Amino acid sequence: MSMNQTPSSERVHIGFFGRRNAGKSSVMNAVTGQDIAVVSDVRGTTTDPVYKSMELLPLGPVVMMDTPGIDDEGELGTLRVRKSYQVLNKTDAAVLVIDGTVGAAPEDMALLERIREKKIPYVIAVNKKEAAEEAALKKTVEQLSREKAVGGGKNEENGKCGKSVKRGVSGSEGSVEDTGRVICVSAATGEGIPELKELIASAARMEEPERYIVRDLLDPSDMAVLVVPIDKAAPKGRLILPQQQTIRDILEADAVSVVVKETELKNVLGRFREKPKLVITDSQAFEKVAADTPDDILLTSFSILFARYKGDLASVVKGVTALDTVEDGDVILISEGCTHHRQCDDIGTVKLPRWIREYTGKEIRIETTSGTEFPDELTKYKMIIHCGGCMLNEREMKYRLKCAEDQGVPMTNYGIAIAFMKGILKRSVEVFPEIYEML
Repeated sequence: MSMNQTPSSERVHIGFFGRRNAGKSSVMNAVTGQDIAVVSDVRGTTTDPVYKSMELLPLGPVVMMDTPGIDDEGELGTLRVRKSYQVLNKTDAAVLVIDGTVGAAPEDMALLERIREKKIPYVIAVNKKEAAEEAALKKTVEQLSREKAVGGGKNEENGKCGKSVKRGVSGSEGSVEDTGRVICVSAATGEGIPELKELIASAARMEEPERYIVRDLLDPSDMAVLVVPIDKAAPKGRLILPQQQTIRDILEADAVSVVVKETELKNVLGRFREKPKLVITDSQAFEKVAADTPDDILLTSFSILFARYKGDLASVVKGVTALDTVEDGDVILISEGCTHHRQCDDIGTVKLPRWIREYTGKEIRIETTSGTEFPDELTKYKMIIHCGGCMLNEREMKYRLKCAEDQGVPMTNYGIAIAFMKGILKRSVEVFPEIYEML
């Protein structure tokens, strides 16, 4: 897969934040060398987040994100500020752009504190160096280098653009180093932009995490059978992203993938001389696939694999048990990470609500969200059933799980909920012994 074909969910997400007219769009355009975002002297030109997938050396495939000003005003402005803060949930590295001619404002400092709370690596770009007085620039950098900004405390390099300021942060596993960088730049002249680009790359460069979709479950030459229904909801002429990524991960394990429709599975399994190691199914076909797969062959679903890959499999397995405590009048949120054309028998809006009502026997209310529309306030919901999150990056998926956990709302996903309601959940997580033991 070339860099240009790397899915958005697998790219490093770099967000540019700041007040109106600080030059966020100009700085982003200067860093990328492209006119990605509209630039104007009019305050509030960027009214919605702008996303651009591209290659940024030395990082490779990235998503650049421009955001509305965090000081926008009025009813619409408040909504725009909220959207900017929501972008933080998918940001792997943040660039806070500050107007060097006016200095840092309370809005900048509040956003910086939020960035630090979320443990997002960041760089502070003090823009408009060509127009700002030296004394004003120095004052701004000193302000940003104080303990409440980037936590530098006493540092002989404070007050100088381009110097690192470090602060010890108490983490769950001891002390970690939170490093913020302040650099003065000019988007207009290009001064400091190459250095800013390097700092962004340094902040965003993450060690490859030891997480796989399925690779660690297979040995070389093992066979995995993928069950892919081809119905009205299936895209014409191609496989959906989770299926593509799973096949690629199987190849990385030097294993063998066989792809069949659910109607052909039983016949195909009977033709193998050696049984496959694993059968992976689309959640919608779970019941039939479970019936057609012998008990001595491991079985799971794409949705369960992605729950482990992007989130916390143990928590979503635990969360599904809330289905057994549903009462009349309870509200359940069904949330999808992408937007797509709804089919007449859509999984999220038709099939799951039907299966939930059949399983619980209760008069419940269903609410649905898609794309970025994940609510901040979740306490009204009895539980949340989320899609596999193939279009969300790991940071955003874990943010959604944390939101639910913090508000005491159980959260699970499509595949786990379907397996639970069909009575095959324990079998479908047998491939993960620690999860299997939970049940």
